[in-house]
Amino acid sequence: MDNNTYVVIMAGGIGSRFWPFSRTSYPKQFHDVLGVGKSMLQTTVERFADICPPENLFVVTNKDYGKLVKEQLPELSDNQILLEPIGRNTAPCIAYASYKIAQLNPNANLVVTPADHVVLKQDVFKGVINDALAAAAKDDVLITLGITPSRPDTGYGYIQYIDDEAFKTKKVKTFTEKPNLELAKMFLDSGDFVWNSGIFIWNVKSILKAFHQHLPEVTEVFEEGVTTLNTPQEQNFITRAYSHCRNVSIDYGIMEKVDNVYVLLADIGWSDLGTWNSLYTINDKDDNGNVIDGDVILYDTKDCIIKTPKERLVVLQGLEDYIVAEYDNVLMICKKTEEQKVKEFMADAKSKKGADYI
Repeated sequence: MDNNTYVVIMAGGIGSRFWPFSRTSYPKQFHDVLGVGKSMLQTTVERFADICPPENLFVVTNKDYGKLVKEQLPELSDNQILLEPIGRNTAPCIAYASYKIAQLNPNANLVVTPADHVVLKQDVFKGVINDALAAAAKDDVLITLGITPSRPDTGYGYIQYIDDEAFKTKKVKTFTEKPNLELAKMFLDSGDFVWNSGIFIWNVKSILKAFHQHLPEVTEVFEEGVTTLNTPQEQNFITRAYSHCRNVSIDYGIMEKVDNVYVLLADIGWSDLGTWNSLYTINDKDDNGNVIDGDVILYDTKDCIIKTPKERLVVLQGLEDYIVAEYDNVLMICKKTEEQKVKEFMADAKSKKGADYI
């Protein structure tokens, strides 16, 4: 285990496509989505137990979720929990963590990962991450993990790479954000496109250099108060800094613009678990193709995903290809093929019924 290895876990999102289970006050990263007795955040932290020292792991989250992080990860010091005053997408989040860690160790190599992804092949994942860290420590490169597509999914970003069998890491040719179905099918047929996992590996000097070149306004904001990081004045500075940061993703702001970005192909049993269908795909199913989490009796029901409170008996008859999800004060019943409307449902619930329902 290398003391120069640091892990940054991004845990500030709301997960609106997973409503009503994922709520503003309790997003999906804090839930035991897979029914394993641990939240997604906790399983993500465990994933890196053999990769970085425990003191080198940092969680970036919204200030409203600081207490939840502390409850679920009591082993973390306050300095390892980075509280964003407002959501500004992934670029300011990564800049904050990078500048903070650079103050602690200017030779740091970083792994940046969302808190709510699933990795089923832990041993393979560890090897892939270590390969990427070795490359990042040696060269000025920005690396993302690429997942071989299993279907023409329109919900993922795609990376086209230049295949060079002499190297594990492949030079990135193009990024494409969430293509339409026809384009996604073409990408699959071409054989040189992979899904963008949103898991990144780089040396802290390389990513700060990229910020300086491509998001200089973000660099200017954070460099102004860099000496306050890891001090009692940090939170006051960050509150001011975020008010000057625009909403921009790391993909759009940096990864799509730099010429030193590489992709490492990774067969790690990955899912971003961003939608109900993705949860359905990775879970075990009964003889009728149903995924069930709850106290449920089914009649003539198949190919459904059902997630309901265990203290409530749910009886279903005659459903096929549906999502049945209940959490707190909301029950949603929706066709699996129409799950893209979940964000619309959430917005309508807020406008028509109030914020208590989101």
